[in-house]
Amino acid sequence: MKDNNETIRIVIDPGHGGENEGTIENGFQEKAMTLKTALKIYEELSLYDGIEVYMTRTDDRDLSLKERAEFAREVDADFLFSIHYNASVAHDLFGSEVWISVQESYQSSSLRFGMIQLEQMQEMGLFIRGIKTRENDKGNDYYGILREAAALDIPAVIIEHCHVDEYRDSVFCDSEEELEAFGMADAEAIAKYFGLKSETAGVDYSGYMPESQPYAGKLLDMVRKDETIPDVCQITLLSADYDNCTLTLSVSAVDYDSMLLYYDYSIDGGISYSCLYEWPDSNALTGTYTDTFTITLDIPSGETPAVLFRAYNLFQGFEESNRLAFSHVFQYPEPAAEEEQIEDPVKIESPDDQTATLTWAPSRTGDTEENVRILDFLMVCLICVILLFLTVLTMQFARYRSRRKKRRYNRKEPESTRNHTR
Repeated sequence: MKDNNETIRIVIDPGHGGENEGTIENGFQEKAMTLKTALKIYEELSLYDGIEVYMTRTDDRDLSLKERAEFAREVDADFLFSIHYNASVAHDLFGSEVWISVQESYQSSSLRFGMIQLEQMQEMGLFIRGIKTRENDKGNDYYGILREAAALDIPAVIIEHCHVDEYRDSVFCDSEEELEAFGMADAEAIAKYFGLKSETAGVDYSGYMPESQPYAGKLLDMVRKDETIPDVCQITLLSADYDNCTLTLSVSAVDYDSMLLYYDYSIDGGISYSCLYEWPDSNALTGTYTDTFTITLDIPSGETPAVLFRAYNLFQGFEESNRLAFSHVFQYPEPAAEEEQIEDPVKIESPDDQTATLTWAPSRTGDTEENVRILDFLMVCLICVILLFLTVLTMQFARYRSRRKKRRYNRKEPESTRNHTR
């Protein structure tokens, strides 16, 4: 951007600050995270020759977007890098992205930096969501820092490192060391973008070109497209295994204006959906993806599924597939009854020291059950007879005692109770 003998001036802008905390999802605080990463960028870039690095803030303070851009103008910055971490409304998005201005005069140069920076993120193991633009209702930049910087003729980008509210991304930013790792990656991307070298670090990025450079024209066309939905999404049944509760499907989708990033699916006719998954072979640095893939779904036992898929593009626009409904229940078979085991032959020694073999055949189940029922009936009858006998015996004994008591009473009646003449 400048002659080789001129000093490059850049501004690192840690997003948010003061009362503006940024995202605080999942226990994170974005304003503190961006400052930690930005300070590491500053430290790393200070090792390179021919560059001056400034920061919009080095502590926790309130700054308007206009103040940040005006600071960059005051130091005659060649570029402003706004550092951020991401979160989504549904907490289901994951991956890194770079936002650039909708102003075409800045798009080519900003796109090139985005390719370099996202290559760094890809090397760290993050999913790449791509380089994007977004317009407001006036046809200007939707994001304020890009809009304010462009108004002052300063190229700027927003780096969204990862989503703090999604489990596949939060593992990349949940410690101070990981936040500093992002800062080191950003610093390397900036050094490569400007072709810097450092005798101290022993590196020279003069003439560096991103690996995705051959796709620059295609990517630039994609970021300028409207936020339309994918054109096609279709699923085809390949096989249904009702006993093992699995479905194998072919999934096909196409977006002629963008590319595909994610998919999700429903097995209850769209009432609920799975989490988002990476679309197979999706590469936002080349704008490529596979248009058809095969997938096997596990169906809960006892379910009668109705399957839908959704294909998502670069801007989260999605197209829903046709519906595959099944009338048969997917059910694991009942456990088979255990087969009767014939006991092994039992060997005994015969008196003449010869070995004889006795084989024990299993009894017939029907005969055994019938015999058990007869024995139970006889036992009940016997108990009833005994109880009847005891009852009769008790009654006889009671009558006998009553008669004896009456006779004894009559013999011992007192004289005064007898009839006599006064």
